[in-house]
Amino acid sequence: MQIVILDSYVTNPGDISWDSISALGELTLYDRTSDDMVIERSKNAEIVLVNKTVITPDHIKALPKLQLICIMATGMDNVAVDFAKSKGIEVKNAKGYSTQAVAQHVFALILELTNHVGLHNQSVQDLEWTHNTDWCYWKKGLTELSDKTIGIYGLGEIGKAVIRIAESFGMNIAVTSGHARAEDYPNWQLVLLDELFAISDIVSLHAPLSNKNEGIVNSRLLEKMKPGSLLINTGRGGLIVNNDLRKALLDHHLAGAAMDVLSSEPPEEKHPLLGIDNCILTPHIAWAAKESRLRLVKIVENNISTFLKN
Repeated sequence: MQIVILDSYVTNPGDISWDSISALGELTLYDRTSDDMVIERSKNAEIVLVNKTVITPDHIKALPKLQLICIMATGMDNVAVDFAKSKGIEVKNAKGYSTQAVAQHVFALILELTNHVGLHNQSVQDLEWTHNTDWCYWKKGLTELSDKTIGIYGLGEIGKAVIRIAESFGMNIAVTSGHARAEDYPNWQLVLLDELFAISDIVSLHAPLSNKNEGIVNSRLLEKMKPGSLLINTGRGGLIVNNDLRKALLDHHLAGAAMDVLSSEPPEEKHPLLGIDNCILTPHIAWAAKESRLRLVKIVENNISTFLKN
């Protein structure tokens, strides 16, 4: 079997091994692949692996040897899945590999917004503490998480992992979910989305993006949030109307927001959420702990092995 990885670098910049994949066939690696090179690089492959490289119907039509597409991620929106399946090509994604890493990143973002560690470190490095007349000081107010309410939009495995961490901080839990039943979670408030935004001190987004919820976090919903509350997004950037969030932040209706995902990635130079003091942005790295990526490669290996056995 000819196996081609079209964008290997984002999953493995060199700190983990591809040996388990190469043992399954003749492996060719490309760090990155532009749209116009997909067909040329995949033309002899029976199995193609991608992380974020887009595979379109036109690509698939031009790849008659292709039998399996493995997406090295959970989201599948970069591959024409239905078209591939109509041509008898299997498409497999990787579920659950990054749950703990993403939940950890959620709280890294929350704690940066509540404790301002980076700001205070920079202040000390700039000798403000050295020359301060008091034995301690703070540049921004600090906030305890205990007894605050965190609202979770989307109760998948990541949402549940975030809740477990939140409970260890003594937080109250509110959830909006299309499938959860109140009797299964007696210690949480299951509420509609409007109420979730109204009662939460922190809202964390974990719902998958769909035609029904694209842009659902708009000015109407943001205005329902408590003054001084926080918004966290490690789900999908398209859930948020960027200009509406920008206004809520600049007006200081929200104390802050932290995003690991944006509606366009990488962002354009004039993206509405760039350059705002109370908005933290990280480059879609919540999933990227080494342990997660090792788990990801193992899942992909299993997907290929299962395909070959069948």
